Amino acid sequence: MSRIGKKPIEIPAGVTVTKNDSTVTVKGPKGELTTTFNSDIQINIEDNVINVARPSEAKEHRSLHGTTRSLLSNMVEGVSKGFEKTLELVGVGYRAQKQGNKLVLNVGYSHPVEFEPEAGLEIEVPANTKIIVKGYNKEKVGALASNIRAVRPPEPYKGKGIRYEGEKVRRKEGKTGK
Repeated sequence: MSRIGKKPIEIPAGVTVTKNDSTVTVKGPKGELTTTFNSDIQINIEDNVINVARPSEAKEHRSLHGTTRSLLSNMVEGVSKGFEKTLELVGVGYRAQKQGNKLVLNVGYSHPVEFEPEAGLEIEVPANTKIIVKGYNKEKVGALASNIRAVRPPEPYKGKGIRYEGEKVRRKEGKTGK
């Protein structure tokens, strides 16, 4: 059995989970998420607990068991608590600022780079070298944070660039003279 797939998912107060065939809708204080899962995997909702079961030990069912449970867990956590990713800007003159709803990055290019978040996502800039991406959909939060980081990924020689909070950048030694 899948260790992750066996774990039950507790539904917190204020969150409703409805199932229609293989489509699950989760509503909570932060928003609403709907996902369609494989129809072979059984999703049982009873007494504020979600249980995921697989019909057989086939390789496809084993691989979908834990995945389905993790996706459901992330949906429940997202609409109740939400997710956030923090990015740091490292480099002389690198800064971020918010103009209205847009994020404007000055990271060494001749022009500023702008990002406008989708519905359900929010960008905060508590300091000009720190960016926080918040939202209730874990996949979209991670994708936006990854797109922001891709503007100027950290380079190994001076360590400059946009990195996730706590990310370790492997440093390399520069060229040596003759």
